[in-house]
Amino acid sequence: MRELSIFVDESGSQSGHSKYCLVTLLMHDQGEPVGPLIVRYEDDLRAKGLPDLPFHASPLMNGHDDYESLDLGCRKRLLAAFECFVRGVPCSYKAFSYRRSEVDAPELFIARFKRDLVVFLTDNLDYFQSFDKVKIYYDNGQQMVTSALHGAIDYVLSKDAVLYRLASAQDYRLFQAVDYLCTLELTDLKFRDKCLTVTDVKVFGEDYQKFKQSHLKRVRRKSF
Repeated sequence: MRELSIFVDESGSQSGHSKYCLVTLLMHDQGEPVGPLIVRYEDDLRAKGLPDLPFHASPLMNGHDDYESLDLGCRKRLLAAFECFVRGVPCSYKAFSYRRSEVDAPELFIARFKRDLVVFLTDNLDYFQSFDKVKIYYDNGQQMVTSALHGAIDYVLSKDAVLYRLASAQDYRLFQAVDYLCTLELTDLKFRDKCLTVTDVKVFGEDYQKFKQSHLKRVRRKSF
């Protein structure tokens, strides 16, 4: 039986305070093992004397939560180690990005994202229907994302083939990976719109070409 896992993460609050709203889907064929890659990543952390924390981009970049006691240099080394892990993962991803001005109400976002997701699934229907089961992993962080996901996926794919799982970064490295991918796509938008934050500059610098070469270009090879 072939099974596909789809891990979902979003950036941009439902309250509308952020300039962008992104949803990123990471697709992983469960026939492609990631266990050895996880072991290698955790061994790499130990060898470098870095703490094994569930990767969470925003707290890492800002030095909050589990990262509060770590200086910027340590946090950047953690980011680099996780980047290496993600690059090796056999997966693909699709990012849907919107400016808040385009979807300034939850119902507008739901309609727009649902439509775009239906188009994406339909355009790649042979791929998705090649799996006996499709498992959706999401933390139900935003109701508008949950509504659009169910609306689009249940419409295009057989309900008998789709399972929904509540996910958290504590439990799944691939859920952490989609958080990383979503953060890179958000940072790319901020570079292009020239609205980097002080934290963005501290972590990624101000050179857009360098950011693309060092970070974005390598993961974009996994873009669906």
